[in-house]
Amino acid sequence: MSDDGKYIWINGELVELEKATIHFLSSTLHYGVGAFEGIRCYDTECGPAVFRLKEHIKRLIDSALIMGYREFPYTVAELCEATKKTIAANGFTSCYIRPLVYHDGTCKSLNLDNGKPSVGIATWYWGNYLGEDAMEKGIRANVSSFTRHHPNVMMTKAKISGNYVNSVLARTESARLGFGEAIMLDPQGYVAECTGENIFVVRNGNIYTPPTATILEGITRDSILTIARELGYTVTEQPVSRDQLYSADEVFMCGTAAECVAVTEIDFRTIGSGRMGNITRNIQKTYMDVVQGRHPLSKGWLDYVHS
Repeated sequence: MSDDGKYIWINGELVELEKATIHFLSSTLHYGVGAFEGIRCYDTECGPAVFRLKEHIKRLIDSALIMGYREFPYTVAELCEATKKTIAANGFTSCYIRPLVYHDGTCKSLNLDNGKPSVGIATWYWGNYLGEDAMEKGIRANVSSFTRHHPNVMMTKAKISGNYVNSVLARTESARLGFGEAIMLDPQGYVAECTGENIFVVRNGNIYTPPTATILEGITRDSILTIARELGYTVTEQPVSRDQLYSADEVFMCGTAAECVAVTEIDFRTIGSGRMGNITRNIQKTYMDVVQGRHPLSKGWLDYVHS
């Protein structure tokens, strides 16, 4: 079995990886007319389990409807079962999952009504997105020269494929400058999010995170909010300025692919001690316990593949 698996689920059927293709004239390829999710399956003592599968699939369908489709061909339950079927067919015990809604229509029209939504689900093995060392050592980040989308320019609550050109520009700039990730400001100049993660700031023992107006309402973000509060921390959603990042005791980011990772330097300024702080460490450890089935929260958030 390769890291990319052998099968992809497309519109109700498992298709061999090499045969899972779409037409060159697809509107998704030309215009970014699509929506996707990033989900993880973890190897637990009770077998492979998908973290918050229902919430991710619901957001996938919501993204398609926000984008403008009048109807959607599958229910949450059907796509959850398709996801587990794809993981099982590929023999994964842990993997990354990429459901994609793509437009079954050609680039000859900019009208969404010229086609209909189709759905594919791929799985592959993927370690931590920011690198395995990032979990312990943290990463260096910079504030990007690219601004996060205005909420009336693009639909910021949907994971629309075309939205991520914004993230690609920022992340590529960041990598070429030697940083591990980019932090993006919103159109008003306040901290929004990273290119694929939400961000948190720790000051004087309290945790702050940007409000949801211009950010993607991350499912991992929601999980971290719950975990932090269960650990007894005060979490406040409020605007965060760029200079508040620099003077923070700790900064960390979270996302499905990145999981929970400390930010130890921003724009060549050391954050706190320059190492992962105690609050970040506690939240990261608890998060990993949850996703691997070792915490009371696991029961409501894990969906077992072979249930």
